[in-house]
Amino acid sequence: MVADVFLDAVLDCLKDLPFLFTAFLLLEALEHRTLEKMNTALAKAGNWGPLAGSVLGCVPQCGFSIMASEFYAGGVITLGTLMSVYLSTSDEAIVILLSDAGHFPDVLRLVVTKIIIGITAGYLVLVAEKMWKRKNPRREKEIGDLCRNCGCHEEEGGILKPALHHTGEVLLFLFIMTLILNLLLEGIGLDKLSSLMLADTAFQPVLAAFIGLIPNCAASVILTQLYLDGVISFGSAVAGLCSAAGLGLIVLFRVNRNAKENIRIVALLLLIAAAAGILLQAF
Repeated sequence: MVADVFLDAVLDCLKDLPFLFTAFLLLEALEHRTLEKMNTALAKAGNWGPLAGSVLGCVPQCGFSIMASEFYAGGVITLGTLMSVYLSTSDEAIVILLSDAGHFPDVLRLVVTKIIIGITAGYLVLVAEKMWKRKNPRREKEIGDLCRNCGCHEEEGGILKPALHHTGEVLLFLFIMTLILNLLLEGIGLDKLSSLMLADTAFQPVLAAFIGLIPNCAASVILTQLYLDGVISFGSAVAGLCSAAGLGLIVLFRVNRNAKENIRIVALLLLIAAAAGILLQAF
């Protein structure tokens, strides 16, 4: 069992390697070559962030939420955009479920609902974020924040060396966390955990949202399958899949140095996902 879990953790991390490296390479390119111009352009286009984030986030893969976490920590995107990506993010589970043509309308309904929630919540957060910044001005995040005190810019090595440095650092962190999570899931069993928590109660969407926070594709597979099997409501399925930001949350805690801010982001994600689920279940 341990060998299988170890191999699964290695394969999971290898799948995310291209996204990690691409994101860090883009950030290094921005910092070294076009930082001032790109920051200006992104600031002007910031109002379109939640819309773009929600649409792109629904593409079935975990990598986009990883890139969004890195971009947020580097000040490239706003909190509203980050939240829209997290809420709409879909992973390989959607691809697996779409392979069954009979469930296509159900899965499509889930994905479209998540996109709408991502856009709506993203813009609400964006407005609140702007109002908060006007009342509480503080230093904005910068791409260089990802690289403070890491030593990778002590010598002029272009963008490849620091990108590789950060990719390796985060990949190691991801591997350790994924290995621990896989061992827990293998030992306890997500099926048993789900059956114990998802009783037929009015708080089912809240419980589903907590399960969705488990940064592993297995969580979203179970939640979607429980919905398709009629075990949980549509609202509960949406709540769980909206909070399922995948490995993006793990990367956020690794690259964004403000731990309290990270906890607030997770709490906000959970609150929005649960509230959306309860609202849908009520109607």
